[in-house]
Amino acid sequence: MSLLKPFSKLPDLNTANILVSLFFFFFYVCSAVKQDCEDVNLFNLRLAKSLPLPMENDESRPRIDLVVFIINLTSDKSFESAKASLKYLDPGYFLGKVCFVATNARHASVRTGCLDALRQLAALLHCPLLFAEDQSPEGATSSARRLLTILKVASGLVPNTTALYLSSLTRCTMPPDIDQPSFD
Repeated sequence: MSLLKPFSKLPDLNTANILVSLFFFFFYVCSAVKQDCEDVNLFNLRLAKSLPLPMENDESRPRIDLVVFIINLTSDKSFESAKASLKYLDPGYFLGKVCFVATNARHASVRTGCLDALRQLAALLHCPLLFAEDQSPEGATSSARRLLTILKVASGLVPNTTALYLSSLTRCTMPPDIDQPSFD
């Protein structure tokens, strides 16, 4: 299995491609946003449970402009799957083309250790960490709109703005007194 590389293919004209680690929430939300969005043909949604992607469709797969890891904070498996998938991304993706989305942060069964580990991972990789409300349609739509804004920038569809610039504005930071372990 090979690394997913951000610049190995030419981009499609006026189109952005997003790869989302599969959770039902985002698929529902993107459908809702596409219905009332004027940029209906602006993005293509690709879903994957984990990385690496299968090699059989590699030649027909478009260039992936943004990789989003949706992490359900009530599931340890979700965080571990995202962490394991990171090694299949080329380092070029960590220049503004990876985003973490945390769901169920308000749930009573969320351990603070899981949330802290996710914050540390996002800070270590200099990636944005968004918190998504997936319990209400309004919250889910708001989260999808934020992701679409990041996707437009990451794919180069916003003039005079680069993904690296946006990443520096939206990245997750941790206080300096918190140890940041290495994530191999």
